[in-house]
Amino acid sequence: IYFFFNAGLLELSLGKFRNVLLNQTNSVEAVIRNVASNVTVVVFQAHAQQNNVVISFDKNPSVNSSGTGVDKGLVSILRPQQSICTWYLRSLDANQVLSTAISIPYMEKDPIPGGCNLEFDLEVDPNIYLDYSLVDIHIKFAPANLGYARGANPPSCDSGTGQNSRWRLRYDVYQYFLPENDLSEMVLMNHIRKMSEVHSIKANGIKMLTLTTDDKTNVYFSSLPGQGVIYNVIVWDPLWNTSAAYIPVHTYACSFADLVDNCSSVSKLSTKIFFTVLAVLGLFTCFFGHRFWKTGLFFMGFIFTGFFFFVFITRVTGLGYDVRLILTAVAGIIGGLLLVANWWRFGSVLLCMLIIGLVLGFLFSSVIFFTPLGDYRVFRDDVVFWVTFSCVALMIPVLFFGCPRILNILACGIVGSYSVVLAIACYVYTSLAYITLDLLRRILNDYFSRAYTNVPFQTNDFIILAVWAMVALSGITVQLRRERSEVPFPPHPYLLWKRERERRSTNVLDPSHHIPPLRERIHNKLLQIKEVFQKEQPAGERTPLLL
Repeated sequence: IYFFFNAGLLELSLGKFRNVLLNQTNSVEAVIRNVASNVTVVVFQAHAQQNNVVISFDKNPSVNSSGTGVDKGLVSILRPQQSICTWYLRSLDANQVLSTAISIPYMEKDPIPGGCNLEFDLEVDPNIYLDYSLVDIHIKFAPANLGYARGANPPSCDSGTGQNSRWRLRYDVYQYFLPENDLSEMVLMNHIRKMSEVHSIKANGIKMLTLTTDDKTNVYFSSLPGQGVIYNVIVWDPLWNTSAAYIPVHTYACSFADLVDNCSSVSKLSTKIFFTVLAVLGLFTCFFGHRFWKTGLFFMGFIFTGFFFFVFITRVTGLGYDVRLILTAVAGIIGGLLLVANWWRFGSVLLCMLIIGLVLGFLFSSVIFFTPLGDYRVFRDDVVFWVTFSCVALMIPVLFFGCPRILNILACGIVGSYSVVLAIACYVYTSLAYITLDLLRRILNDYFSRAYTNVPFQTNDFIILAVWAMVALSGITVQLRRERSEVPFPPHPYLLWKRERERRSTNVLDPSHHIPPLRERIHNKLLQIKEVFQKEQPAGERTPLLL
């Protein structure tokens, strides 16, 4: 790593990164010399982690000749005989800011990133503009133009849509994840180099989609607060088989400057308390949920009621997050207690098994859509997504309807152990939390279906996945071994119904014994309804008098 301070001069070589410390008072002049004659365009870019950097063609920057941001670049269109390029850099922060800079050359047949810009300030704008929220990340960029020789006029951006125009260009959008739980500047500087040039982007990035010129040049991704992500776009000319890269842009989907809920601690205190308590109950349920039937039932009822109540109050009210979480906890407790208090009724046994199956089914379906399958274009349609999701979720209670004990033990082991994963995610970043979080985002946000939900899967995730699998298998094994010699419980709903029918038919002291069968009761009810619509018969004699 080299830092250049002498007279504010930074000597660059084409394709070589140089780190530099910038400040607010003195501009740094970046110079590249001896540019080859076959180079027609040089793309210069500078990157910092969190403080804005100003790069410009002139020492006194103007709106149309400069860019400001943490990831910014400029395109220098070279004149005939030109062999030297100069740019100026400075920071907007009073303190020194570490940044890295590089200049990348392109030839006559290479497309020019942002060469057909009509939206942003720069005439040729190779930058990717990024906005983020807690839900999604939005990137957009200006269309590219075809390459051309030094001194020639640039191809028109609007003269036809044939193969001789910019409309033949294709845009490949790439994503790259920084190491999890590492927010250091040097890590970003080292990894952003892998996403700056075409060959390194293809080697290290994940290709998410390809856009044609007919598509809008903006893309949405799911937000991952606290996780560093780099995005870039490669524009490809299929006629000449040449490519060029835009300016890579990075985000952590959080603020380094906030005192509370910053990038170092993205989980709120209320979230940590809620999921820690839930994990304790879930861990108990994982190993003892079937033996302590009411405790396991309360756990499932709490999750089921709390989930739908949180969705409801978020949709219809403007309450703050902490208030909603407290109300969700209260609603979950009430729902769990009601389920425990009424489970022994025949109808409630069916309801209990349905709720247990749905909780496990929803988690299973969420895991399926957490895989790359969830990013298939067909599932961007909400109708297709929710019908498919519901069918997969309903498979679990349908398949295990005849085996309630197995269903309950599996649900206790898998769902209970996953609550431990959610608690871990409150303290250490793990992508496994987004198995259910992305489902919640899709329910609560009407436009989340347009976002790509790819997440990193790194060392932490493999470790936590192994812990989840180990805890779940241990809990299921312990409960199956304990219950294998016990009477099946809960009882099969059909057997319970059959036993209840036989009891009522033999026990004459049971008031329900004197209740007519269901078919007879329905028939009597229909007769009563029919009598309402019959005309009233006139009073008096209706037969002829006998003479």
